[in-house]
Formats: sequence, C-alpha cells, structure tokens
Amino acid sequence: MKNLRKYGNKPFNVAVIHGGPGAPGEMAPIARELSINNGILEPFQMETTIEGQVKELKTLLERRGKAPFILVGWSWGAWLSYIFSAKYPSLIKKLIMIGSGPFEKEYAKNIMRTRLNRLNSTEKTQVNLLFDILNDPSSNNKNTHLERFGNLIFKADSYEAIHYKNEIIEYQYDIYYKIWKQAIELRNSGKLLNFGKEIICPVVAIHGDYDPHPFKGVQEPLYQMIKDFKFILLKRCGHYPWIEKHARDRFFDILKKEVK
Repeated sequence: MKNLRKYGNKPFNVAVIHGGPGAPGEMAPIARELSINNGILEPFQMETTIEGQVKELKTLLERRGKAPFILVGWSWGAWLSYIFSAKYPSLIKKLIMIGSGPFEKEYAKNIMRTRLNRLNSTEKTQVNLLFDILNDPSSNNKNTHLERFGNLIFKADSYEAIHYKNEIIEYQYDIYYKIWKQAIELRNSGKLLNFGKEIICPVVAIHGDYDPHPFKGVQEPLYQMIKDFKFILLKRCGHYPWIEKHARDRFFDILKKEVK
C-alpha cells in the first residue's frame, strides 16, 4: 500500500490526516472536496509508535509538499496533528481539528456508554463481543473484527448519515492497538494537552454536537492552552461531519474558508 496520495495541483500545502488509528483512506472525501481550490496531500500513517508517526509524517510532508502546511486532522488524526504542530511549529501555518477526542481524562469517561445507549440490544451484544475478541491475545483475524466493530460504532457516532462509500483501504489492528494505548497514556498524564504550549499557529476545532466525544473536552481545555483558538460547533452533526445530512454543506463551507 502506498503511504500517500495527492489531489489537485501544486503547491501541495494542505494535508488531511486520517483517524483510527489504523484506518488509512477515510479522509479521501475531504481531500477531493478541498482539492477544487488547493493541492492536497493524504498521508497514511504506518508506524506503530506516536513518535514514529510524527517522524513519518514530517518526512512525507517535506518530501512531497511545500511548507508551511495547513494540517486538517480528524479524530485520532486531530491529536497527531496537534502533537506534530507542537514539535515542528515552523512547518505549520494552521491546524484544523475535526471531531477530536477530548484532551482530558474526565471528559472521556462516558464516550462508550453514550455509544452503547444509541444501539439496540443486538448491536450492543455484538459490540461487547467484538471488544472482547479484540482484547483477546489469542484471537485471529483482528483486522476483520476491527472493521465490524468500526461499522457498529459508526452507527452510534452518526446523527443522520447520508449514503456513502467507506473508503478505508485497510483496517490495521496492530497500529490501532499500539498507538491508541500510547495516546491514552499521553492524555491521562496531561502531556497531550501540554503540547499546546509549543503551538504557535492558529488552531480551529470543528465538532458535531451529537459526537459522543464531548465537545467541551476539546473546547474548554484548548481555550485555556492555545492563544489563537477558534471553536465551531455544528448542529445535528456526529463524528463524521462530511457525511451528515444536516451539517455537510456548512462543514465544507467552513473548511474551505479555513484552508484559504
């Protein structure tokens, strides 16, 4: 699998950073829409440590694009872009975070409960079963199980999704497990939020009001941490703004203005 795709024309100074971790390809719809006016890079993160993914992203951006960059990170990609912007501030013109996870532990405690409450009893049973399988060291075919788990979580994360094609190229459980474990440790220790002290570029957070990741867990900590911070809340919108019936148009209008 190639580790980067390009959209539009030079200069390639906007990069869309996927979530997961371990779900490359899902930012393709955003990349295509933005490429009408911008040159877009869509890098795929293949390393199994956060430090490795940061260095990998730096190499891809410097080799294939033109600094300074606008980073558009979604979900896990929002955190990765936040860390990257702190470590390499001279490379970043603006950071845009979509559907970011909360930056402090206390905001995260009800995320899975919220998701399960939005599913029927059969779906809840399937989620719990898949969760057990994914956490069993002896189980096989974890990439397939992660895909099934992700499809159920997608339903819980969406307010009113339009029909769309899932463009994830490959579900990568090994990357998901190893990166997510490190990311949770970073958040729980306070180190994740503290990266913001080194960020000098403008930061924009776009978040759906129906996203099970509570928007206050992004809005409140970052207003205290980032000097130039703007928060935008989308009504009737879940974790995937680009496929939400009621929020999609406003989301893309906002995003296109922010990447100019």
